Amino acid sequence: MKILLLDAETLGEGIDFSPFEALGQVFYGGTVKDEQTMLALAAHPQAGGAQAIVCSKAPVTKAVMDAFKDLQYVGVFATGYNNVDVEAAKERGIALCNVPGYSGGAVAQLVFTFILMSAGSTHLYIEETGRGDWISSPSFSMLTHKTVELEGKTLGILGYGDIGKRVAALGRAFGMRVIVHTRTTRDDSFVTFVSREELLKESDFLSLNAPLTPKTADFINEESLALMKKSAVLINTARGGLVNEQALAKALKKGRISCACLDVLKSEPMAKDCPLFGLKNCFITPHIAWTPTETRERLSRIAAENLDAFLKGEEKNRVV
Repeated sequence: MKILLLDAETLGEGIDFSPFEALGQVFYGGTVKDEQTMLALAAHPQAGGAQAIVCSKAPVTKAVMDAFKDLQYVGVFATGYNNVDVEAAKERGIALCNVPGYSGGAVAQLVFTFILMSAGSTHLYIEETGRGDWISSPSFSMLTHKTVELEGKTLGILGYGDIGKRVAALGRAFGMRVIVHTRTTRDDSFVTFVSREELLKESDFLSLNAPLTPKTADFINEESLALMKKSAVLINTARGGLVNEQALAKALKKGRISCACLDVLKSEPMAKDCPLFGLKNCFITPHIAWTPTETRERLSRIAAENLDAFLKGEEKNRVV
């Protein structure tokens, strides 16, 4: 099989792609961001005859599928596959496979990194100590920033898939009350399922762990922010589209909520005119929740296993 492997660089250094090489002839096409480049690859003497495309964000549109005339399989180094035209894949009989659940532990870990950071103001204290403030402190301890105990606080979670459940488990371990708003309530005695309004009003820490859909887009907006506690902390490690960034920036500037901790934005990399850039109570990381070494290795391994299963006539993580 001829395999066009794209976006390998986005997985970082040290990732082993030899399992793909064991499945066929691999052509590494670099990182691709636009349809025009994909169409150029279709005309490439080595890449053009690809029967399988494995990528992360490269656009696999109907035009791209039509250009790769021998294409049988598309695999993504991700759980989401919005870069692939699903309907076109169905029409062409092209298999589409994703990698669900590979980063649940890592994402939940970052959620609680944000929660612990904001609860203990640790980032601020480390910054002050680094510039020598403790040296000149009149007391053995500094009380320049508010800190709170997590025990007894309410952790709200939007979405209750694998990641949401992991975040809930961590919350319970810290003695937090856990409330969840999700499309379908489950039989789960460890959390309390609540309405959208209750989630917003009662959460001390609100973690967004839902997929981006027409119903969840702009879940955080002027209306929802007005319902939240002024002391609330918003955390988004899911998709940037869950948050209306203009509304959030306005709320943060006015002190409508305490702070926001975001690993995702609507435009990635961050746009120069992002309204959240530079706000003192908005803490942004560059989409790193999925990046622990073990997580990336798992992602690549499962993506290769998906293709191996397809070649054997089996189905593994097949979406289409």
